Amino acid sequence: MSTTQESKQQGGAPEQGTKLKRHLGPIGLLFTAIGSIIGSGWLFGAYNASQIAGPAAIFSWLIAGLMVLMIGLCYAELGPMFPISGGVVRYPHLVWGSFASYSLGFITWISSAAVPAIEVMGALTYATKYAPFTIAQRVANTTVHTLTPVGILIAVILMAIFVVINYYGVRLFAQINNVLVWWKLVIILLVIATFLVMAFGTTQMGTLNNFTSLGFAPSGAPAIFTCIATAGITFSFLGFRQGIELAGETSNPKRNIPFAIIGSVGITAVIYALLQVAFTMGIPEHVLQSSGSWSHLTFTNDFGPLAALATMGGLTWLAYLLYADAIISPTDTGLIYTTIAARVSYAQGRNGNAPRWLARTNSHGVPHWSLFLTFLVGLVMFLPFPSWQQLVGFITSATVLSFGSGPLVVATLRRQMAGRARPFKLPGGYTIPLIAFYCANLIVYWGGWTTNMKIFITILLGYILLVIFEFTGDRKTKPKLDFRAGAIWLIPWLVLVGVQSWLMDPAEHPVLFWWAFLSNAVITVVVFILALNSHLPLAKVQQYIDDAEEESRDEEELAV
Repeated sequence: MSTTQESKQQGGAPEQGTKLKRHLGPIGLLFTAIGSIIGSGWLFGAYNASQIAGPAAIFSWLIAGLMVLMIGLCYAELGPMFPISGGVVRYPHLVWGSFASYSLGFITWISSAAVPAIEVMGALTYATKYAPFTIAQRVANTTVHTLTPVGILIAVILMAIFVVINYYGVRLFAQINNVLVWWKLVIILLVIATFLVMAFGTTQMGTLNNFTSLGFAPSGAPAIFTCIATAGITFSFLGFRQGIELAGETSNPKRNIPFAIIGSVGITAVIYALLQVAFTMGIPEHVLQSSGSWSHLTFTNDFGPLAALATMGGLTWLAYLLYADAIISPTDTGLIYTTIAARVSYAQGRNGNAPRWLARTNSHGVPHWSLFLTFLVGLVMFLPFPSWQQLVGFITSATVLSFGSGPLVVATLRRQMAGRARPFKLPGGYTIPLIAFYCANLIVYWGGWTTNMKIFITILLGYILLVIFEFTGDRKTKPKLDFRAGAIWLIPWLVLVGVQSWLMDPAEHPVLFWWAFLSNAVITVVVFILALNSHLPLAKVQQYIDDAEEESRDEEELAV
């Protein structure tokens, strides 16, 4: 039973204080997505990708952009149909009910709540130039920069600032974000242009020879793909989700949502590919040769690789701009994800899969209790993942896993409600959803078993919390789980993906790498068919959709 219906049955209108406000226009929503995409990922991604795949990493950025776009296109169809906040959580609820939406929502929420923590880590890693916020350590043959006690203190303060800004509403958030996004775009474009000019016009930086001097793809083709999940590349694109999560707070969802999703991925894919080229060419030849290989690429102050490279090229002014941007860019993205994570737990509360108080909003239309919970979870993330490098793989695989349901929802609704109006409709029937689901499964596989094991442990923890929630409090007010509809495809999917990750781990079993493309195709088709045939009855789906549309109308009435 939905939240709206339960409230009506208990006498009267739905519970007050659970409505968001539509304060985001098309540019605001687009800039929210771009601002989220251009966070700490671009500050470390080119360097990490070069170490893994060498100059061939440019293909990693382009392939990742295409794969993420396939997933994003599915949400571009769903968003205008159901313009409600927390869509990644809410859409599975419409088709398969509470168990499916809780399962995917819990993964989404954990990964979202972790992003402010990683962005703060990214900012403090660069800021180590000025104060001992991080310390370099070797973990699994990789240098990572972990937070010091002083760094942890500053990290907590920054996380608290995110909460305070968000508490006063999405309008204030959007006004601040729009300014910061312009700054971020100018800086990244300035870095690209300057590095390329220096490489082509001076001898202070590298040349085109950098693409071949140590091999174009020194670790082979598999590295191009594994780098997509492990170097922060896919992580750098995941901000497109803001066009979905804030759908209930944009003024014209039919126009703004596809515009934000497609526009943000397309614009940043081009920018990131150019950045990888500029970084590759910007490395002085003597640095590359002294490193001996791309996998051992190091230079002074590599806690801030782009700034360090600028310093080597005699671009002190650009280095200082980068150090400033290393605080501004991640901080802005952390601010955005604090907003998003709160909307995800808000959606869980609206669905009835979590305590109702998570769906309560303050006078500014902000789910304040969800906001405070996001703050606490973000702080916990500093404990098992004390560095940027250690947390990025977890967030990537967890987020992509949760996004995998979107293509399945699109395909199922195509089957159940073929005649329903779709303001933005993908061509090709099931083709794009099937490809998008396949892309999601591949990215999770490339993340490796070491990372994915932590995700599946987190999912098990989520199910323990669900059992506790179901057997505490007033069970009469909780929605039916619709367990069979969700579990019949979701459990096999998680099991198959987990077993494949364990048995065919790219790091442990490289000989099986190419076979994983085939095994992923089999998993994709099997789960796709199961999901298409396990949906709720049409009447139940329509009931959930009616409730979502009523919520959307309520939020529209609050637009000013």
